[in-house]
Amino acid sequence: MKFKLFFTVLACFTLLHCGKNPETSLQHLNGYWEIKEVTLADGSKKEYTFSNSIDFIEVNDSLVGFRKKLTPTLEGKFKTSGDAENIKAIIQNDSLILEYTTPFSNWKETVLKATEDKLLILNARKDLYLYSRYEPLERIN
Repeated sequence: MKFKLFFTVLACFTLLHCGKNPETSLQHLNGYWEIKEVTLADGSKKEYTFSNSIDFIEVNDSLVGFRKKLTPTLEGKFKTSGDAENIKAIIQNDSLILEYTTPFSNWKETVLKATEDKLLILNARKDLYLYSRYEPLERIN
């Protein structure tokens, strides 16, 4: 089962990266992202129909930046704890790698695909994270 899953993830990775320039993904990375689905390495999926937090990612021209967890408010603003994960973006072997650093840990993730409205990330445990561009809720006056 794990053998089959490994090759499925590898095939997805290869198909998504074939002929892709990781710098193209980099230009779409900045902004507000909402988690939609996680496919774990064992093949099980968790869908998120609602999430009370979103990720804000910002990477500058020097390929450094941060990611913060934000909570949208009904007024159209955001609350945050002020904590952020430092990011260093690395283009390596035709892939976009994000290196995260906090005072407590560090880890890497691979951006498989980033477009104007979708973000697909693979972590070291081979879990796939699918995000959609965050769209604020409509306020009713």
